[in-house]
Amino acid sequence: MDLKQAQRPLKDRYRTEPDAARITLTARGAEGDEPVACSVDLGRAIQEAQAHVGVGGPGTAACSGDLLLGALAACAQVTCQMVASSMGIETRSIGVVVEGDLDLRGTLGVSRDANVGFDAIRMRFEIDAPDAGAEELESLMAKTERYCTVLQTLRDAPDIEAELVPS
Repeated sequence: MDLKQAQRPLKDRYRTEPDAARITLTARGAEGDEPVACSVDLGRAIQEAQAHVGVGGPGTAACSGDLLLGALAACAQVTCQMVASSMGIETRSIGVVVEGDLDLRGTLGVSRDANVGFDAIRMRFEIDAPDAGAEELESLMAKTERYCTVLQTLRDAPDIEAELVPS
C-alpha cells in the first residue's frame, strides 16, 4: 500500500476544507446480564466488558482498564506502522506493549489516599528495523508519540462533560 498516495487527497481536502477533518466517534455502553458486565458498541464492533476480578468481576472478559490500554496500544501500533512507512523505514516487525499500574483500593473506596485510575502507564516499542540507524529510530519514536491520538489525549486530557438524561 502506498500510504502517501492514499493520504494525499485527504490532506489536500483538509487543507482547503478544515471542517471536513472534524469527526465525532461514538461508543455506547449497554447493560449486561450481571451488574459486573456490559457491552460497548463502537459502531463497527461490539466489545464485551466486565469489571476486573480485583473489584468483584468474573475476570473472563476485558475490563475497562484493559480497553483503555488496548486503545493506546492499538493507536500507537498503527501510528508507528504508518510513520515508519511514511519515513521509508523498512521493518521486519513492530510491536507495542502497554502496561498500566492501578491501586484497586481507590476504585473500591477502601482508601481515599489511593488514586482512582492508573498511577502509571508504560509503553514499550519493539521495533526490528535492521537498516535503520539510531537517529531514524529516535525520529520514528518522536513522530509516533506526536501523532498518536490516544497518547496525546491521555497526556493532555480534554474537558469531559457528563450529564444525566432520565428516561
